[in-house]
Amino acid sequence: METIKPKSAINSKSNKLAKTFQKVISFRAATKIALNNGMCILTSQSRVKQHLLTDRLKTHKGNRKHEDIKARNRAVMEALIAKLFAGVSTIKAAYAELQMAQHPYNNEAIQKADQAVVDELRAISELKLSFLQKELKLSPQVTLMLAEIQEQQSLMKTYEIIIKKLEAQVHVKEAEHSSLKKHIDECIPYNKSLEKKLNSSGSLSMLENLQLSVLSPSHFVQFLHRTLRSIRSFVKLMICEMESAHWDHEAAVRFIHPDAVFATPNHQYLAFESFVCITMFEGFNYPNFTVPSQSLEKPHHHHSQQLYFDKFKKLKSLNLKHYLAQGPNSSLARFLKSKYLQVIHAKMECSLFGNLNQRKLLNNGGVPDSEFFMAFAEMAKRVWALHCLAFSFEEEVTIFQVKKNTRFSEVYMECAAEQQLLSTSGEAADFNSGELRVGFTVVPGFKIGKTVIQSQVYMSPVGSPASC
Repeated sequence: METIKPKSAINSKSNKLAKTFQKVISFRAATKIALNNGMCILTSQSRVKQHLLTDRLKTHKGNRKHEDIKARNRAVMEALIAKLFAGVSTIKAAYAELQMAQHPYNNEAIQKADQAVVDELRAISELKLSFLQKELKLSPQVTLMLAEIQEQQSLMKTYEIIIKKLEAQVHVKEAEHSSLKKHIDECIPYNKSLEKKLNSSGSLSMLENLQLSVLSPSHFVQFLHRTLRSIRSFVKLMICEMESAHWDHEAAVRFIHPDAVFATPNHQYLAFESFVCITMFEGFNYPNFTVPSQSLEKPHHHHSQQLYFDKFKKLKSLNLKHYLAQGPNSSLARFLKSKYLQVIHAKMECSLFGNLNQRKLLNNGGVPDSEFFMAFAEMAKRVWALHCLAFSFEEEVTIFQVKKNTRFSEVYMECAAEQQLLSTSGEAADFNSGELRVGFTVVPGFKIGKTVIQSQVYMSPVGSPASC
């Protein structure tokens, strides 16, 4: 049977146990324990949390204040740099204005620009001094706004000065252009007069005292060169007319020589020269410069050499326009009319001049007085005179044309473009990647007895075998 202990003993043990807990808690947590009706209450933990929270708030406020100071200092420095750059822009604009005022000289503008430079340099010097002494009194927002305005004004002033300078240069260039244009306008008539003298029949004066007995192939070669010069002059004029009429040059070249390959577009004019030469010299082997319809064989030469030589010498003092008007049925007039209708197609004449007036006038026995027709007539007269000179030789004079794809021969040919012969030098690798052969004949060749006058040919790369 268990013995029930008195209540006082239980209370005594409880007090001892509470004291023991109090000591342990006081030792480990360093806190005070309050006894309330035998219950233990911890009070020190809440106070520690309050102290920690207070310290954190103080630290946060300090950091925030520090960041605010840094942000303000950064804003002040940005405002300082903006103001400094604005000052530099102002100095740049003032210096540009100072340079502009020198030419032409403007004393008032020079003084004003100089004073602006001095004032801005003084302002920058004062800004530097305030920075070194740490006495900057700037409102960042206001300073940035004013600096932006100042810089924009300086840029506008600089642009205005540049515009004025460019306008002055434009006026100078316009004056130079007007002067050069006036000079060109003065040179054009002079050049035309020189070209007319060069291509005129007066150049035949070198053969004025020539006698039939001393006639040689060298005389024929000399007059051939003058004839070719007249042909090239007409071709140049024809190309200019085509450009004015907005012709497609490449399409025209393909029509003349469809398979021609050119080393450079600048060589395309040779196709037009080829067309004019081949057409003008067609029938050269025949006495009347026309192929007889009765036979394809070339008739024998039954006319007197002296007769042809006299015709040749007569041409040196011939007034072509007057001669054509007086003798519309002469051999020369018929030759000129026939060749004009062959070289200048009706569609071509209509395209170049907008009408067929020259063709109609020529068919009615008249003589057009246009620059284009007179250039053609001068060329035709030279070809006719060369024909008369050829039939003045005792030896037979024949004309030949080189076939396409023929290998080059120095005996019978010369290149219309000499650089084409550099087929192995590598200087024109793209064009000269293959073998070069005759693309087309530009100027036909001639034979006077056993003497060969080379034809002028244009060389092109081909892949097919040569035609023999």
